[in-house]
Amino acid sequence: MSYLTGAAPAVTAGTARRSGLGVPGLAHPLLAPDEWARIARPGAPVDWAVLDIADGPGTRPDPHCLRAASRLRAGGVRVLGRLDTAWGERSFGALISEAHRYLDWYRVDGFLLARCPADRADLIAVRRVVTTLRVLREDAHVVLGHGTHPCPGYAEIGDQLITYSGPWSDYRWSQAAEWSADHPPERFCHLVHGVPRGHLEEALRVARWQGAATLWFTDRSDGGGQTDPWAGLPGYWDEIVSLVGTGVSE
Repeated sequence: MSYLTGAAPAVTAGTARRSGLGVPGLAHPLLAPDEWARIARPGAPVDWAVLDIADGPGTRPDPHCLRAASRLRAGGVRVLGRLDTAWGERSFGALISEAHRYLDWYRVDGFLLARCPADRADLIAVRRVVTTLRVLREDAHVVLGHGTHPCPGYAEIGDQLITYSGPWSDYRWSQAAEWSADHPPERFCHLVHGVPRGHLEEALRVARWQGAATLWFTDRSDGGGQTDPWAGLPGYWDEIVSLVGTGVSE
C-alpha cells in the first residue's frame, strides 16, 4: 500500500511515537451531551477538541458550550475555536472579530483555521492572521485545516497542519509529501471518515508511516457530502481510545 513518498520518519529505538486524537467538531452539547462527556473523561488520549457553536462562536455566549469547554480544559484537553477562512475568502477583520469572541466568551486555548488555503499565494495572508492570533493569546495553539499537503511554507506558521481530511477509500492509498519528513509527527493531523472497524489498525499504521501524530478516525460517513461525519463519536470509540498511543506494530 502507498503509505508515503520516500522513507518513513525515524523512530528512536525502544520507543513508540505517541498518537493522540484531535476532535474536529462534535454537535452542540445539548444534542450530544454523552459525546462531550466521553472526550472529557480522564485518560482519554485527546490532544484538542474544536468548539463550533454556529459555524464559529455565534452571536452570544452559550452556557452549555462554556460548561463543555470548561470540563475539557479541566481534563487537560486544549479547546480550539473554529475560524472558517473559506479557502482565503473571509476577511481578516471577520476572522479576528470571531477570535475575540471565542477568547472573551469561552477562553479557548487556540484556534482551528478551517478550510485554510494551501497555495503559496495565500501564505502572507494566513501568516498575518496567525501572527495576530498569537498577539491576542501568546500561547495559542494554531491548527491549519488545509485537508491536503500545503506549500511547505505553512509549516513555519501553524503549530499543526491537517494534511489529510477525507474518506478512507482515498486515505488508504494516500502519500505524504516528501518535505513533511523534515518535521516531527506532532506537527501533522489526519481526519478520516468512513473507516470500517476491521481496518482501524491499518488506518493507524498509515498515519504512523506518514508521520501524523494527531488523528481522528470515524466509521461515520459524509453521506456523499450531505452530512457532517465529525458530529458524533465513532462507533468504535472505546477501541480507538485503547489503540491510540499503544504503538500499533508497523
